Amino acid sequence: MPYSLLRLVLPICLVASVLTACGGGQAGKPRPALLGETFEFDDMYSRVFATRPEVACEAARRALLGQGYAVGRAEAASVEASKNFQPESDSHLQLAVRVSCVPQEGKALVFVSALQDRYALRRSANSASLGVSALGSVSLPIGSTEDSLVRVASSTVQDAEFYARFFERVQSYLPAHIRTVDDER
Repeated sequence: MPYSLLRLVLPICLVASVLTACGGGQAGKPRPALLGETFEFDDMYSRVFATRPEVACEAARRALLGQGYAVGRAEAASVEASKNFQPESDSHLQLAVRVSCVPQEGKALVFVSALQDRYALRRSANSASLGVSALGSVSLPIGSTEDSLVRVASSTVQDAEFYARFFERVQSYLPAHIRTVDDER
């Protein structure tokens, strides 16, 4: 290849490879999100109710209580509750729900998220040592076991139907004349 042609082609190839490495070759394609997190507008975790935030949070508290959740904290603008499940004898699930109610243009914007922790039963055998001066230390298995729950997974619930049912339940605890903004359209 002649030197003059090489001087022309080399810079073009270099620019093309830099643009491809920087994402220039993916024009119009969305970038992959970290663990599926896109921060796009989504109504799954929020609803607007035509009431004051403290009224909406009280309805959320009642909705959780009505489903067997233990409310750990309830304030005018937030509620935290949890519920325990034992699907199998050696596993345990805990669902923690957090609700925040904030004012938005004379209405209540209610946010909710649920965190699911999964625990598994772990058993460990115990043994004891017996010290005898002449013989030294002798280890004797006593045969006892110690059971403990160990958290093996934790994740935010991402089930749109779960949240839709929660907001329907909240709606049922609001006075009859109060609707979500979606209902008003």
